[in-house]
Amino acid sequence: MTPRPLNLPAGRVWLRVAKPDWADPLDPGYAKNVGGRWNPPNSFPTLYLSGNVITARLQIERMCAGTPITPDDLADDAYMLVAATLPSAQPSADAVTEEGLIALGLPTSYPLDDQGHSVSHATCQPIGASLEQQGRSGIWCRSACSPDGHGRELAWFSGSQRAAAVWNKPLPFGLWRHADTWHDVELADQRDPTN
Repeated sequence: MTPRPLNLPAGRVWLRVAKPDWADPLDPGYAKNVGGRWNPPNSFPTLYLSGNVITARLQIERMCAGTPITPDDLADDAYMLVAATLPSAQPSADAVTEEGLIALGLPTSYPLDDQGHSVSHATCQPIGASLEQQGRSGIWCRSACSPDGHGRELAWFSGSQRAAAVWNKPLPFGLWRHADTWHDVELADQRDPTN
């Protein structure tokens, strides 16, 4: 596998949806232990970050899926939004463009397969593990929370590095429940890493 390389823009802001009782929303250790879409359980520290405000909101919708609850039913403090920056020089891989997906052995319809089913964690985890072993710092990908492929997120393989919070306090859900743009959460527009 030869990934399509991608250097993350220095100083770019990323978003993390978190629960209020998390001691440290930017701790990559939880995903290291339990695993996630791009890292197997008991593997390497990984921080899952939304690439824009709409994807962060879609994460909430996905968590409500299969329940009688909608995001509008949630209390204003049910979730928080954390804005963070990463250390500079983060060589990553592209899983957004068709070329990037093909290079990773994924269907160009990702996050869905050719039959319209979600591509599984079991398919993605070995790809993430291979990228981490190759020294890639993460994978910029289409988010599985939006089957149409429009959501964007980053699985950041942090190693010993840490993300830095942008705000002194996370933003409670009530303040970004209907946000669509970076300006709605009082941040400047952020560049898409694939552009």
